[in-house]
Amino acid sequence: MFSLRRGQPTLLLILWTSAIEQGFSSQRWLTYRQAEAAGGHVRRGEKGTVVCYADRFTPREEAARARDEDREARTVAFLKRFTVFNLDQCEDLPEDMVAPVMPIAPELAIAGADRVIQNSGVTFRIGGGEAFYSPTHDVVQVPPQAAFLEPINWFRTALHELGHATGHPSRLDRDQTGKFGSASYAKEEMVAELASAFACAALGIVPTVRHADYIGAWLEVLCADEKAIFRAASAASKAADFLLACGEDRP
Repeated sequence: MFSLRRGQPTLLLILWTSAIEQGFSSQRWLTYRQAEAAGGHVRRGEKGTVVCYADRFTPREEAARARDEDREARTVAFLKRFTVFNLDQCEDLPEDMVAPVMPIAPELAIAGADRVIQNSGVTFRIGGGEAFYSPTHDVVQVPPQAAFLEPINWFRTALHELGHATGHPSRLDRDQTGKFGSASYAKEEMVAELASAFACAALGIVPTVRHADYIGAWLEVLCADEKAIFRAASAASKAADFLLACGEDRP
């Protein structure tokens, strides 16, 4: 069983969408066999959600040849398709499996976001009337929390701008030269907002401003490219992982 905190970006997008469309209360999923192995079952007539898991692996023979030839081993890509069911679609599962996931205490979530900001390596300024990231100066600026109707949305905005900052050449080195209204600009905005969504989910931050509304506006610009959202999600996953690593407790 897995929950939607961190994971493959495409998988997250598919399951987030499925949970919203079907009105599931849970963000946890499992396969038919996992439900049976746990002592429960999927209710009759329920339809699962098809997802794909993509990764790479190194065949044992290739690893041996690479060692003999003193070179890096080549990896092979694979794609696995499987069907999962939300916990809401199952019955008779153990109580510890269906028990509600306790939300992260707000003070802990905010502390995690503060660590991300402090350890990001980006100059972070609070002030002004607009939030932005300057690639030229590698500076993020966000208005004070008092400027937000809901203070929690300040963190969503800060993580969005830090999502942009991960594209700096000293970090993940993304193309940030696009002008407003262009496809490349829209892609970068989608990357930043998805990175914010992924990071918020991992940190336990639940903003009242909807990520989907923001992403949808830019997706219209990229409607000619049906794979745009998945490319943006892949880049956003790397950006979110970079930020979350900054927020990990350090000795």
